Amino acid sequence: MLIGNVGKDPDVRYYEQDQAVAQLPLATTERGYTLQNGTQVPDHTDWHNLVFYRGLAKVVEQYVRKGDKLYVEGRIRYRSYDDQKGQRRYVTDIYVDNMEMLSPKPQAGGTMSESAQQVQPNDQVPF
Repeated sequence: MLIGNVGKDPDVRYYEQDQAVAQLPLATTERGYTLQNGTQVPDHTDWHNLVFYRGLAKVVEQYVRKGDKLYVEGRIRYRSYDDQKGQRRYVTDIYVDNMEMLSPKPQAGGTMSESAQQVQPNDQVPF
């Protein structure tokens, strides 16, 4: 599980029969602190690649924007590829199974519906 801020608007793509996949970066920050000897340890931010499928991807496309705070649960997947120079690159993705929006934006005449704030996909992520 991760809690963090969305780094950019989601990149959503559609494939076979209106199925969607969305990707976005999520920043998580570990707050800095001061040691007993007075040494300051600064904040540390990590970036995570999130991947959403099917119905959850469509919800992300409609409601999630850069700067939003999200709570996500999912599975870690590792992959690699060869870049244009022939060097092996490694990527870690988080395939999201459950998402909760922690900073919902109000819609005209009220707040975001409860069903849009906490979302679980109806379908399993294919592997």
